Amino acid sequence: MTVARAERLLSLVQVLRRYRQPVSGSRLAEETGVSLRTLYRDIASLQAQGAPIEGEAGVGYVLRPGFLLPPLMFSQDEIEALVLGSRWVAKVADPRLAAGAADALAKIAAVLPQDLRDEIDASTLLVATQRHHEDTADLGLIRTAIRAEHRLRIIYQDGSGASTERVIWPFAVGFFDSVRVVVGWCELRRGFRHFRTDRIGSLHSLEDRYPRRRQALLKEWREAEGIAPPP
Repeated sequence: MTVARAERLLSLVQVLRRYRQPVSGSRLAEETGVSLRTLYRDIASLQAQGAPIEGEAGVGYVLRPGFLLPPLMFSQDEIEALVLGSRWVAKVADPRLAAGAADALAKIAAVLPQDLRDEIDASTLLVATQRHHEDTADLGLIRTAIRAEHRLRIIYQDGSGASTERVIWPFAVGFFDSVRVVVGWCELRRGFRHFRTDRIGSLHSLEDRYPRRRQALLKEWREAEGIAPPP
């Protein structure tokens, strides 16, 4: 198999990963820059190599979850995206998440050819973000509660300085240039609320699960805020 064809097949797999529902062959051909005939041939090649691609011409194709590829080439754009993302996380996330980004990039670099490893070290994409509000809440504990779908008891101070005790169902954290925001359902207010982490005075996990799944809460919040889901 030529390098160009291997890269083309990898590109097709990456496009398929972005879709959770069957996508037409013509759409796949357009996104990968090949003819429809070549697209059908590439799908057949991937299927012959064990890729769990389901579907057929005229119906659409979908890649079943869980399919892993051995380490392959990254394009320069992909390398720059990984480096920029890692550097951004190191600037705006909590220390544990920042360390996780650095570790992930190191693992990726370890399986790359030397020339691409050099691209990581020599990247000139810089992140100048500087936060102005320091956290008073443990972001690691909040992220753990989100993964476990645990209720949190917090003391929260609003913009006027008034403090209230809240029990919330956290399901997302927003990382912005100057602040971080926990998104959750507030039992006191009976609705979705946004809590700046620099205004959370105390934080305690109640260790019991809230009654709804976080994905359902996230979907409902997006609809309420008019936020489109990621592609």
